[in-house]
Amino acid sequence: MSAPTIHTRHTAEADVLERARDAAARESWAEAYALLHAHDLHPSRGLTADDLSVLADAAWWSGHVDESVTARLRAHAAYLAADDHRGAGLASWWLHYEYLGLGRPAAAAGWLHRARHHLEDLPDCPEQCFLAWSDAEEAQAHGDHEAALAAAHRMTGLALGSGSPDLLALSRQAESRVLLGAGRRAEAVALLDDAMCAVSAGELSGMFTGWLYCLALTQCMEAADFGRAVEWTNAAMEWCAPPWPVHPPTDGPEARTEPADAPPVSGPGRLPMAVPSGENPFRGVCRAHRVEVLDLLGVWALAEAEARQACREVPVDCLESAAAAYYAAGDVQRRQGRLDAAAVSYGHAHELGRIPQPGLALLRLAQGRAAAAVAGIDLALACRSDPQHDLLGRARLLAARAEVALAVRDVPGAADSAAELDALAGDVPLLRALADTALGSVALARRSGDAPRLLRRALAGWLELRVPYEAAQVRMLLAAAGRAAGDEETARLELGTARAVFERLGAVPDARRAAALLSAGARRRLPGGLTAREAEVLRLVASGGTNKDIARALVISEHTVARHLNNIFAKLGVGSRAAATAYAYAHGLV
Repeated sequence: MSAPTIHTRHTAEADVLERARDAAARESWAEAYALLHAHDLHPSRGLTADDLSVLADAAWWSGHVDESVTARLRAHAAYLAADDHRGAGLASWWLHYEYLGLGRPAAAAGWLHRARHHLEDLPDCPEQCFLAWSDAEEAQAHGDHEAALAAAHRMTGLALGSGSPDLLALSRQAESRVLLGAGRRAEAVALLDDAMCAVSAGELSGMFTGWLYCLALTQCMEAADFGRAVEWTNAAMEWCAPPWPVHPPTDGPEARTEPADAPPVSGPGRLPMAVPSGENPFRGVCRAHRVEVLDLLGVWALAEAEARQACREVPVDCLESAAAAYYAAGDVQRRQGRLDAAAVSYGHAHELGRIPQPGLALLRLAQGRAAAAVAGIDLALACRSDPQHDLLGRARLLAARAEVALAVRDVPGAADSAAELDALAGDVPLLRALADTALGSVALARRSGDAPRLLRRALAGWLELRVPYEAAQVRMLLAAAGRAAGDEETARLELGTARAVFERLGAVPDARRAAALLSAGARRRLPGGLTAREAEVLRLVASGGTNKDIARALVISEHTVARHLNNIFAKLGVGSRAAATAYAYAHGLV
């Protein structure tokens, strides 16, 4: 081959690599992947360690998780061959992170050990931020808040020294999470808000933007910070929306023909497929968080549709998000009375590693399987003994435990759950509303005069949060309290409002129950001062029944029937069965 030909080939190869690096710098990952993947297919063409790292990033963004791992393994080997311990350490840490997401903890632990070996003895450098982040996570998982906070502070110092907005925002989030776990909520929220300012202002790279949205949304839901969850879920979905990113070339040797809209499917025994090339891999995870928010806001039809979409979009290294989406869909289906569908959704969530409680226990209660409901909820509470890890998760379990206990007439057990929930709630609005609902339910079961006050406070909390289903449930309890106090008008108002909300949401069983209670209340308001039993006797008289027929139908003696008739005649001012029958028809009792 002549020298000009070799020179031309080398120039063309260099041009491809420059275009790939430029695409990566613009975060046009599909384009970068197509260029580097095509270039790498030729054994004679070498990629540097940095180019292999870019290929690993581009493969991940393009939905090729296995290729991402393979490229990063090669990058690590190339850095090691060049005696570049910072590059090798960073590649090791990302391999640890990717293997962890793929459900390979042993491999992940090995690569974290290698990352420490490469980086720990070096002078301070930005790559050590990732080790500090892992240290904080591990210490917090073991309940060592002091060590976790020290690691987070070290990460912040390294991030400030690096001048990287990405690392600084991540360090703020890490410190926020540690403070929240230690019960220092106000400080935690302030730091998280600081980190999310950088996210929402577009100051961070795509990887750290998506990463922080996922971490912050998880943190907000676990901490029951519903307002921030709503705000940042909407922002995350806007960021994930297409068009994103730039599509790969459509002609030339590096062009690819993979369909960008190939629909991956999840189902029983099947894992979500990789994200289609050219789509934002964070979208499925962010959408799964959105499902939880929509569920609480009562937008159930959209929540269920979004849950199905999220399970199609979630990448294979984020299966917990698919599990959360299935679980949320199960909750919607259960409250709509679609019990078989709910059981299937809870089953899918369980297959993907989530304990489907308290939804499954409440499903068993709706199916009349009270013993299974009690056993399921008690086991889930025993498994989740650390409330600071997931405050909202434990609070929901306690609220459901109180509901199930009251259903089986275990008032002391319900009271214990409500008391623990009350202590857990503090002044967090979502938890406070859950706690007040449980406390009011127990007070109502005990016929305590505190029930209306507690339930009114719970209703105000749910209305302030704009959570309609729980607000309507509290109205049902207020109606029961009103009737117990003889306030039929208040009971009718609360039942009517609750019924309208249930019908709008599609909560069919609850709507029917509210309608039945409204009808029962109407029947209570009988004309002429008649009691319910006297009205029954009068209906049977109007249908032509003799005293003997009525006694047999009501399982009472003929003497008692005669006594009821005397009382009926006296109250209505009539002197015969015919006159009493006419009254019954005139007043709608028949």
